[in-house]
Amino acid sequence: MQTRKLGGGSGISVSALGLGCMGMSEFYGAGDEAESRATLDHALARGVTFYDTADMYGVGKNEELLAPFLKANRTRVVIATKFGIVRSATDPMVRGIEGSAAYVKSACEASLKRLGVETIDLYYAHRKDPKTPIEETVGAMAALVKEGKVRALGLSEVGPVTLERACAVHPIAALQTEYSLWTRDPEDGVLAACRKLGVAFVAYSPLGRGFLTGQIKRIDDLAKDDFRRFSPRFSPENFGKNLELVKKVGDLAAAKKCTPAQLALAWVLAQGDDVLPIPGTKRRTYLDDNLGALDVALTKDELAAIDAIAPKGAASGLRYPETAMKAIAD
Repeated sequence: MQTRKLGGGSGISVSALGLGCMGMSEFYGAGDEAESRATLDHALARGVTFYDTADMYGVGKNEELLAPFLKANRTRVVIATKFGIVRSATDPMVRGIEGSAAYVKSACEASLKRLGVETIDLYYAHRKDPKTPIEETVGAMAALVKEGKVRALGLSEVGPVTLERACAVHPIAALQTEYSLWTRDPEDGVLAACRKLGVAFVAYSPLGRGFLTGQIKRIDDLAKDDFRRFSPRFSPENFGKNLELVKKVGDLAAAKKCTPAQLALAWVLAQGDDVLPIPGTKRRTYLDDNLGALDVALTKDELAAIDAIAPKGAASGLRYPETAMKAIAD
């Protein structure tokens, strides 16, 4: 397995491809706990050492799902989790953002308990709390490092200004945001800021929420409770346009003799050794397909061809509904 390093002087090395675990518990239709556990074990057997979760995935259930796996393999894996998106106990669809010092401490204690670990390797603020200065949030996170409860700090969905302010308080090991052939927003300043500040970039949804795999042909291919049904890019007015982009990716993949997923992931991997994609899956079959991307080397001409069919702004529609987009900081 190829490896890449987290930033911020953390000294933490992880597999070049990580595993996003969110879908094992929520958002992408019904889960299969047995298959999810088998996928975790299979990922480790294939050399994957970087596992991503959050306290809001399944309202804590995703962290609990990972606990037995972590107990059996603690020294072999790097676990990343997040805090800050607070869901209502009565209506999980109602959400707020919290980043106060007191909340940071309580959220960490709760995640440690659910994960069954003494230390979280990489602890992210899931979103910037507009009510709380980032200095307060990161200061509280830094205190967790001093206490030995966290090894390294991360931020999710923030821009260059917030990142620089955070780094002035404590080194930031990773910034996580969406990045793929249909979401190239990080190229507008975030990637450059990460490189300036020595922060690794963790790319979530590098397969465009599964759309870039070519497996989704109709909206009815998604389960009734799949959150993508409410995503602007999967809406009736945008679905067909985005499907045309996926077809072009598929044509290039066929010429390269790899799958569309492998081509899409290979493109993200080719953006720099400081970029760490964490494609999510809950099935071993898709995991193996994703890992095949590590064997796909793209030439300059092939990268140029990909840029030609999937330039910045190629996707139709916002990546989140407008209300969720407002939670993304500058």
